[in-house]
Amino acid sequence: MLTIDGITVRLGGRPILERASATIPQGARVGLIGRNGAGKSTLMKALIGQIEPDEGQIGKPSRARLGYIAQEAPSGLTTPEEAVLAADVERANLLEEAETCTDVDRLGEVHERLLAIDAYSAPARAAKILVGLGFDEEMQRRPLDSFSGGWKMRVALGALLFSEPDVLLLDEPSNHLDLEATLWLENFLKSYPATLLVISHERDLLNNVVDHILHLQGGKLALYSGGYDAFEKQRAERAAQLASAKAAQDAQRARLQDYVARNSARASTAKQAQARAKMLAKMQPIAALMEDPSLSFEFPSPEELRSPMITLDGAAVGYGEAPPILQRLNLRIDADDRLALLGRNGNGKTTLARLLAAQLQPAEGDMAAPGKLKVGYFTQYQVEELASDATPVELMTRAMDGKTPGAVRAQLGRFGFSGPRATTNVEQLSGGERARLALALITRDAPHLLILDEPTNHLDVDAREALVQALNDYAGAVILISHDRHMVELTADRLVLVDGGTAKDYAGSMDDYIDFVLGRNQPKKEAKPGQAKTSSGNSAKSRAKARFIKSELATAEKAMAKLQASLSEIDQAMYEPANAVPHLADRTMSDLLTQRAKVSDKLEKAEAEWLALGEQLEALEQA
Repeated sequence: MLTIDGITVRLGGRPILERASATIPQGARVGLIGRNGAGKSTLMKALIGQIEPDEGQIGKPSRARLGYIAQEAPSGLTTPEEAVLAADVERANLLEEAETCTDVDRLGEVHERLLAIDAYSAPARAAKILVGLGFDEEMQRRPLDSFSGGWKMRVALGALLFSEPDVLLLDEPSNHLDLEATLWLENFLKSYPATLLVISHERDLLNNVVDHILHLQGGKLALYSGGYDAFEKQRAERAAQLASAKAAQDAQRARLQDYVARNSARASTAKQAQARAKMLAKMQPIAALMEDPSLSFEFPSPEELRSPMITLDGAAVGYGEAPPILQRLNLRIDADDRLALLGRNGNGKTTLARLLAAQLQPAEGDMAAPGKLKVGYFTQYQVEELASDATPVELMTRAMDGKTPGAVRAQLGRFGFSGPRATTNVEQLSGGERARLALALITRDAPHLLILDEPTNHLDVDAREALVQALNDYAGAVILISHDRHMVELTADRLVLVDGGTAKDYAGSMDDYIDFVLGRNQPKKEAKPGQAKTSSGNSAKSRAKARFIKSELATAEKAMAKLQASLSEIDQAMYEPANAVPHLADRTMSDLLTQRAKVSDKLEKAEAEWLALGEQLEALEQA
């Protein structure tokens, strides 16, 4: 059990956490959420001992290993495979000792321990994690210094997952991942066997992985049962209750103030008026839930433009004299398209986006677009490259050269920059505010087409929802690259898969693509033209067997869902007895623990059966 007992943390004299308390049950899977700048990372650093609280204390399980990604990415000539394997310090030390040990008895103990910790299967486990995070076999053996910072952070994440700490702490783990690696990570975390505390703004991850939400607001912590949707419902109910209570208190306060004002001067009622004045002084105001009125996205409406907006006919694109990254591109972008680019990092999504934004020219083939087409192209690098010593007003004035101050202020206001925020230096803005400013800058001339490459990396959950709403209200076309599938599902109505050196419309739904990724990790290569499929793959017998396995998979999934629901009910009975379901309300803690162990064992077996069936189906489909 991890306890946070009344901790206060001040940074630069400003309180970030103020008498914050929470108890995280052993084995719980907790999503830590809060607005940008609320103090989530500060709390995480306090938990691992990087920051000492000014007041209060943190209680950790005795001898429990806490795992957290270091701030600096790994580097050097070490390969990703070696870096991940080295994360199991005990295994590395035992293997080293086995090489030099001359004491026969001690050598026997070393080998027994290596067997006990399953040390010899470690390379296979490490490779599986790295493949899930996007490293193919060749990449796993390259030196770390040949990778970008984002890929190095993937190695750091892989090493942490491989080490299997008793308490796994993750701070925005999907920020350096593409959609495919994010899906793999979510699937991995679902079955993580120990306590998990993850800072995330991914709604799907928070719904599918965690069983508690730890909400940080105003320096305080509140623990909620369930995933993010359950938290939202509870928060809405609480907001309604607070609003009702505040309205009742305001009415009472008004009546008391009126009585005091009317009766203080009269001798016969002066004492009663004084008593009511004391009641007013002691009355603690009920604060409504804090909302950020500046959280705002509103894209200006473009002028009407006929379709097609852009057409690619046999186009190829690359960089310099190197071979093209993408070839055989035949795409049409219409004025009302809402399109998401799918595919692993490195397959060419950003290259295609730059071609469509006219930042790259086709090396061969044709690209047609009207001369008056205006494109707003957002990348996460624009957020990092904003001049830190300038204000939003100064940056927008430069970008909208010749426009009136009123027009400049109006564009900033669409993105929540009004009043003092418009004249605050960029270096003092949060990551989310900088992202909003970058979006304001690229849409200043009302573009017909928005191309957004990972626009959510700096945005919290509420800001992402506001962005989704703004995109759905926007009258132009949208091309989206994002690892946030909640945003993709709510925004895009057309999917394009960038894979195999080209880009084609993906015929399936987002759910189909998720199933595809989780089942295979690597995109499946299409058969070459004229290449016949194997007779076994087309046989009626194979199809019948596949249907049977799919039926068994559906049954296994239902069993897992039922067992998971039982676990949630038992956990609620253990940690919130007042809200326990009737058939568990009178059980003792000992009975609940025993029942939980039995259900967990059944769930583990059901998951193993589900995985085995999935492997059978995959082998059958690839035959």
